Amino acid sequence: MPTIAVIAPGAMGSAIGARLVEHGARVLTALAGRSAASRARAEAAGLVDADLADLAAADILLSIVPPADAEALAHRLASVLTAARRKPVYIDANAVSPDTVGRIAGIVAATGAPFLDGAILGLPPKPGSTGPRVYVSGDDTAPAMALRAFGLDLRVCPGPVGAASSLKMSYAGLNKGLTALAALMVLAAERAGAGAGAALLDELAENEPALLARFAKALPDMAPKAYRWAPEMGEIADFLGPDAAGRQVFSGFADLYARLAAGSEDTEIAALMRFAAAAVAR
Repeated sequence: MPTIAVIAPGAMGSAIGARLVEHGARVLTALAGRSAASRARAEAAGLVDADLADLAAADILLSIVPPADAEALAHRLASVLTAARRKPVYIDANAVSPDTVGRIAGIVAATGAPFLDGAILGLPPKPGSTGPRVYVSGDDTAPAMALRAFGLDLRVCPGPVGAASSLKMSYAGLNKGLTALAALMVLAAERAGAGAGAALLDELAENEPALLARFAKALPDMAPKAYRWAPEMGEIADFLGPDAAGRQVFSGFADLYARLAAGSEDTEIAALMRFAAAAVAR
Protein backbone atom coordinates (compact mmCIF):
# COMPACT_ATOMS: atom_id res chain seq x y z
CA MET A 1 0.00 0.00 0.00
CA PRO A 2 1.55 3.32 -1.02
CA THR A 3 1.74 6.21 1.40
CA ILE A 4 0.61 9.57 0.10
CA ALA A 5 0.99 12.85 1.97
CA VAL A 6 -1.65 15.51 1.35
CA ILE A 7 -0.94 19.00 2.63
CA ALA A 8 -3.26 20.49 3.67
CA PRO A 9 -6.70 19.14 4.68
CA GLY A 10 -8.74 22.04 3.35
CA ALA A 11 -11.88 21.49 1.31
CA MET A 12 -9.99 20.23 -1.75
CA GLY A 13 -7.14 18.50 0.07
CA SER A 14 -9.40 16.54 2.40
CA ALA A 15 -11.69 15.51 -0.47
CA ILE A 16 -8.73 14.36 -2.59
CA GLY A 17 -7.41 12.51 0.45
CA ALA A 18 -10.76 10.83 1.03
CA ARG A 19 -10.83 9.64 -2.58
CA LEU A 20 -7.36 8.13 -2.18
CA VAL A 21 -8.28 6.44 1.12
CA GLU A 22 -11.49 5.09 -0.41
CA HIS A 23 -9.40 3.33 -3.05
CA GLY A 24 -6.92 1.81 -0.61
CA ALA A 25 -4.11 4.32 -0.14
CA ARG A 26 -2.67 5.31 3.22
CA VAL A 27 -2.89 9.09 3.38
CA LEU A 28 -0.98 11.29 5.81
CA THR A 29 -1.53 14.95 6.56
CA ALA A 30 -0.30 17.61 8.98
CA LEU A 31 -2.79 18.88 11.56
CA ALA A 32 -0.48 20.87 13.83
CA GLY A 33 -1.87 24.38 14.08
CA ARG A 34 -4.91 23.55 11.97
CA SER A 35 -8.44 24.62 12.86
CA ALA A 36 -11.08 22.39 14.41
CA ALA A 37 -12.84 22.36 11.04
CA SER A 38 -9.69 21.09 9.30
CA ARG A 39 -9.23 18.41 11.94
CA ALA A 40 -12.83 17.30 11.53
CA ARG A 41 -12.45 17.15 7.73
CA ALA A 42 -9.27 15.11 8.02
CA GLU A 43 -10.84 12.65 10.46
CA ALA A 44 -13.94 12.23 8.30
CA ALA A 45 -11.72 11.62 5.27
CA GLY A 46 -9.66 8.96 7.03
CA LEU A 47 -6.42 10.96 6.91
CA VAL A 48 -3.70 10.16 9.44
CA ASP A 49 -2.01 13.00 11.34
CA ALA A 50 1.78 12.89 11.00
CA ASP A 51 4.81 15.04 11.67
CA LEU A 52 6.77 16.65 8.86
CA ALA A 53 9.47 13.97 8.84
CA ASP A 54 6.88 11.25 8.23
CA LEU A 55 5.28 13.32 5.47
CA ALA A 56 8.66 13.63 3.79
CA ALA A 57 9.01 9.84 3.83
CA ALA A 58 5.81 9.28 1.82
CA ASP A 59 5.87 7.92 -1.73
CA ILE A 60 4.09 10.96 -3.14
CA LEU A 61 3.56 14.36 -1.53
CA LEU A 62 0.67 16.48 -2.80
CA SER A 63 0.80 20.18 -1.98
CA ILE A 64 -2.79 21.50 -2.05
CA VAL A 65 -2.90 24.85 -0.26
CA PRO A 66 -4.11 28.39 -0.99
CA PRO A 67 -1.95 29.99 -3.71
CA ALA A 68 -0.42 32.47 -1.30
CA ASP A 69 0.91 29.60 0.86
CA ALA A 70 2.41 27.34 -1.81
CA GLU A 71 5.95 28.71 -1.86
CA ALA A 72 6.10 29.05 1.92
CA LEU A 73 5.12 25.39 2.29
CA ALA A 74 8.01 24.31 0.07
CA HIS A 75 10.41 26.33 2.23
CA ARG A 76 8.87 24.79 5.36
CA LEU A 77 9.37 21.25 4.07
CA ALA A 78 12.84 21.79 2.61
CA SER A 79 14.81 20.67 5.65
CA VAL A 80 12.86 17.44 6.21
CA LEU A 81 12.96 16.63 2.50
CA THR A 82 16.72 17.11 2.51
CA ALA A 83 17.06 14.81 5.52
CA ALA A 84 14.77 12.09 4.13
CA ARG A 85 16.68 9.04 2.92
CA ARG A 86 13.97 8.14 0.41
CA LYS A 87 12.49 11.21 -1.24
CA PRO A 88 8.82 11.54 -2.17
CA VAL A 89 7.68 12.80 -5.53
CA TYR A 90 6.64 16.37 -4.71
CA ILE A 91 3.60 17.47 -6.74
CA ASP A 92 2.69 21.12 -6.40
CA ALA A 93 -1.01 21.13 -7.32
CA ASN A 94 -1.70 24.75 -6.46
CA ALA A 95 -3.21 27.60 -8.46
CA VAL A 96 0.05 29.45 -9.06
CA SER A 97 1.73 30.97 -12.09
CA PRO A 98 4.54 29.25 -14.00
CA ASP A 99 7.01 31.72 -12.46
CA THR A 100 5.88 30.81 -8.95
CA VAL A 101 5.96 27.07 -9.62
CA GLY A 102 9.42 27.49 -11.09
CA ARG A 103 10.64 28.97 -7.81
CA ILE A 104 8.97 26.14 -5.88
CA ALA A 105 10.60 23.59 -8.18
CA GLY A 106 13.97 25.15 -7.40
CA ILE A 107 13.39 24.86 -3.66
CA VAL A 108 12.39 21.20 -3.96
CA ALA A 109 15.18 20.33 -6.41
CA ALA A 110 17.74 21.55 -3.90
CA THR A 111 16.52 18.87 -1.47
CA GLY A 112 17.05 16.07 -3.99
CA ALA A 113 13.33 15.23 -4.25
CA PRO A 114 11.79 14.82 -7.71
CA PHE A 115 9.25 17.52 -8.59
CA LEU A 116 6.16 17.70 -10.77
CA ASP A 117 3.98 20.65 -11.65
CA GLY A 118 0.31 19.93 -10.98
CA ALA A 119 -3.08 21.47 -11.72
CA ILE A 120 -6.47 20.54 -10.28
CA LEU A 121 -9.37 21.45 -12.54
CA GLY A 122 -12.87 21.02 -11.15
CA LEU A 123 -14.62 20.79 -7.82
CA PRO A 124 -13.56 18.64 -4.84
CA PRO A 125 -14.47 15.00 -5.50
CA LYS A 126 -17.65 13.56 -4.05
CA PRO A 127 -18.71 9.92 -3.73
CA GLY A 128 -19.95 8.71 -7.07
CA SER A 129 -18.29 11.50 -9.06
CA THR A 130 -15.33 11.15 -11.41
CA GLY A 131 -13.74 14.59 -11.02
CA PRO A 132 -11.73 16.63 -10.64
CA ARG A 133 -9.09 16.33 -13.34
CA VAL A 134 -5.53 16.39 -12.02
CA TYR A 135 -2.88 17.32 -14.59
CA VAL A 136 0.86 16.91 -14.11
CA SER A 137 3.83 18.06 -16.16
CA GLY A 138 7.57 17.73 -15.80
CA ASP A 139 10.54 15.63 -16.78
CA ASP A 140 9.24 12.28 -15.49
CA THR A 141 5.50 12.01 -14.86
CA ALA A 142 5.50 8.19 -14.63
CA PRO A 143 5.63 8.02 -10.79
CA ALA A 144 2.46 10.12 -10.56
CA MET A 145 0.56 7.60 -12.67
CA ALA A 146 0.26 5.43 -9.56
CA LEU A 147 -2.45 7.82 -8.38
CA ARG A 148 -4.76 6.58 -11.13
CA ALA A 149 -5.14 3.29 -9.28
CA PHE A 150 -6.47 5.19 -6.28
CA GLY A 151 -9.36 6.99 -7.88
CA LEU A 152 -7.78 10.16 -9.25
CA ASP A 153 -8.45 11.25 -12.81
CA LEU A 154 -4.77 11.91 -13.44
CA ARG A 155 -3.69 13.26 -16.81
CA VAL A 156 -0.39 14.34 -18.32
CA CYS A 157 -0.06 17.88 -19.61
CA PRO A 158 2.76 17.57 -22.16
CA GLY A 159 5.68 19.81 -21.39
CA PRO A 160 8.08 20.78 -18.63
CA VAL A 161 7.39 22.22 -15.19
CA GLY A 162 5.16 25.22 -15.84
CA ALA A 163 2.93 23.56 -18.44
CA ALA A 164 0.33 22.31 -15.95
CA SER A 165 0.34 25.65 -14.15
CA SER A 166 -0.15 27.45 -17.46
CA LEU A 167 -3.21 25.27 -18.09
CA LYS A 168 -4.52 26.05 -14.60
CA MET A 169 -4.03 29.79 -15.04
CA SER A 170 -5.77 29.77 -18.42
CA TYR A 171 -8.71 27.67 -17.22
CA ALA A 172 -9.15 29.54 -13.94
CA GLY A 173 -8.86 32.86 -15.75
CA LEU A 174 -11.86 31.94 -17.88
CA ASN A 175 -13.86 30.28 -15.11
CA LYS A 176 -13.28 32.54 -12.11
CA GLY A 177 -12.70 35.59 -14.28
CA LEU A 178 -16.21 35.22 -15.69
CA THR A 179 -17.60 35.07 -12.15
CA ALA A 180 -15.71 38.25 -11.26
CA LEU A 181 -17.07 39.99 -14.35
CA ALA A 182 -20.60 38.92 -13.43
CA ALA A 183 -20.19 40.20 -9.88
CA LEU A 184 -18.88 43.56 -11.09
CA MET A 185 -21.73 44.11 -13.53
CA VAL A 186 -24.47 42.95 -11.15
CA LEU A 187 -23.12 45.30 -8.48
CA ALA A 188 -22.90 48.14 -10.99
CA ALA A 189 -26.52 47.58 -12.04
CA GLU A 190 -27.63 47.53 -8.40
CA ARG A 191 -25.76 50.76 -7.64
CA ALA A 192 -27.35 52.44 -10.65
CA GLY A 193 -30.79 51.81 -9.18
CA ALA A 194 -33.98 52.64 -11.08
CA GLY A 195 -34.62 48.95 -11.65
CA ALA A 196 -31.40 48.29 -13.56
CA GLY A 197 -30.65 45.14 -11.58
CA ALA A 198 -34.09 43.66 -12.19
CA ALA A 199 -33.90 44.61 -15.86
CA LEU A 200 -30.50 42.90 -16.16
CA LEU A 201 -31.99 39.76 -14.64
CA ASP A 202 -34.90 39.84 -17.08
CA GLU A 203 -32.61 40.36 -20.08
CA LEU A 204 -30.32 37.51 -19.10
CA ALA A 205 -33.29 35.22 -18.49
CA GLU A 206 -34.66 35.94 -21.96
CA ASN A 207 -31.51 36.05 -24.06
CA GLU A 208 -28.69 34.40 -22.05
CA PRO A 209 -30.40 31.74 -19.90
CA ALA A 210 -27.30 29.53 -19.76
CA LEU A 211 -25.22 32.43 -18.43
CA LEU A 212 -27.87 33.31 -15.86
CA ALA A 213 -28.02 29.71 -14.65
CA ARG A 214 -24.25 29.71 -14.34
CA PHE A 215 -24.22 32.96 -12.35
CA ALA A 216 -27.01 31.72 -10.08
CA LYS A 217 -24.66 28.94 -8.96
CA ALA A 218 -21.30 30.65 -9.31
CA LEU A 219 -21.96 33.79 -7.26
CA PRO A 220 -23.01 31.98 -4.05
CA ASP A 221 -20.19 29.47 -4.57
CA MET A 222 -17.67 32.30 -4.87
CA ALA A 223 -18.59 34.17 -1.68
CA PRO A 224 -16.87 31.88 0.87
CA LYS A 225 -13.89 31.32 -1.45
CA ALA A 226 -13.13 34.93 -2.37
CA TYR A 227 -10.22 35.07 0.09
CA ARG A 228 -8.49 32.28 -1.88
CA TRP A 229 -9.47 33.56 -5.28
CA ALA A 230 -7.94 37.00 -4.69
CA PRO A 231 -4.31 35.79 -4.69
CA GLU A 232 -5.14 33.38 -7.51
CA MET A 233 -6.21 36.33 -9.67
CA GLY A 234 -2.86 37.92 -8.83
CA GLU A 235 -1.08 34.79 -10.03
CA ILE A 236 -3.06 34.94 -13.28
CA ALA A 237 -2.07 38.59 -13.67
CA ASP A 238 1.57 37.51 -13.36
CA PHE A 239 0.98 34.70 -15.87
CA LEU A 240 -0.23 37.26 -18.43
CA GLY A 241 3.23 38.80 -18.31
CA PRO A 242 3.74 41.48 -20.97
CA ASP A 243 0.01 41.76 -21.74
CA ALA A 244 -0.60 45.00 -19.85
CA ALA A 245 -4.34 45.02 -20.49
CA GLY A 246 -4.72 41.46 -19.26
CA ARG A 247 -2.64 42.12 -16.16
CA GLN A 248 -4.76 45.15 -15.35
CA VAL A 249 -8.00 43.18 -15.73
CA PHE A 250 -6.93 40.38 -13.41
CA SER A 251 -5.31 42.72 -10.90
CA GLY A 252 -8.72 44.38 -10.75
CA PHE A 253 -10.40 41.01 -10.23
CA ALA A 254 -7.93 40.33 -7.40
CA ASP A 255 -8.93 43.63 -5.78
CA LEU A 256 -12.62 42.75 -6.16
CA TYR A 257 -12.27 39.35 -4.53
CA ALA A 258 -10.13 40.77 -1.73
CA ARG A 259 -12.79 43.42 -1.07
CA LEU A 260 -15.58 40.86 -1.00
CA ALA A 261 -13.55 38.57 1.26
CA ALA A 262 -12.80 41.38 3.69
CA GLY A 263 -16.50 42.00 4.15
CA SER A 264 -15.99 45.75 4.24
CA GLU A 265 -18.99 46.08 1.94
CA ASP A 266 -21.44 43.51 3.31
CA THR A 267 -24.16 45.06 1.19
CA GLU A 268 -22.25 43.91 -1.92
CA ILE A 269 -22.35 40.24 -0.91
CA ALA A 270 -26.01 40.64 0.03
CA ALA A 271 -26.77 42.17 -3.38
CA LEU A 272 -25.04 39.31 -5.19
CA MET A 273 -26.92 36.73 -3.12
CA ARG A 274 -30.25 38.45 -3.85
CA PHE A 275 -29.49 38.43 -7.56
CA ALA A 276 -28.53 34.75 -7.48
CA ALA A 277 -31.65 33.83 -5.50
CA ALA A 278 -33.85 35.74 -7.93
CA ALA A 279 -32.16 33.93 -10.82
CA VAL A 280 -32.86 30.54 -9.24
CA ALA A 281 -36.49 31.53 -8.75
CA ARG A 282 -37.00 32.27 -12.47
